Amino acid sequence: MGMEIERKFLVSSDLWRIGALPIHYAQGYLSKDAVRTVRIRIAGTKGYLTIKGPVSGISRTEFEYSIPLEDAQQLLDLCIGPIVEKNRHKILFEGHLWEVDEFLGENKGLIMAEVELSHPEESIILPPWIGTEVSGDSRYYNSNLSTHPYLEWVRDSS
Repeated sequence: MGMEIERKFLVSSDLWRIGALPIHYAQGYLSKDAVRTVRIRIAGTKGYLTIKGPVSGISRTEFEYSIPLEDAQQLLDLCIGPIVEKNRHKILFEGHLWEVDEFLGENKGLIMAEVELSHPEESIILPPWIGTEVSGDSRYYNSNLSTHPYLEWVRDSS
């Protein structure tokens, strides 16, 4: 069984930008509810199908499969709601690979960093550009950003 264990944080400064080369991501959802999420993703020139189970703390089951790019492009047309687009930057810091997502479109202005762990209690050193942890805040799940974009709820809280 595949397992995803990750922590998510807001980014508090631009220090992460030094030397980070982005990969463009476009992703949409064929299914999303409390029990399962089925995602289609294009990362650069590669397509993926990902199935995720329910969240428990910072963990959830995850199965990801490579699919032909052409299939991924066609499947994105079948997705629920708008496509989430972002530029992802991969940064190695103190032995962990951090993925910094700079969102585009209706989620522009949101910059999040996530780190995958081997177990929930794994110790990590936070980079100096890390801000507030949002691991348990469902507003920051990519699946929720597809139907409740960042710009919408930032405007609503003003």
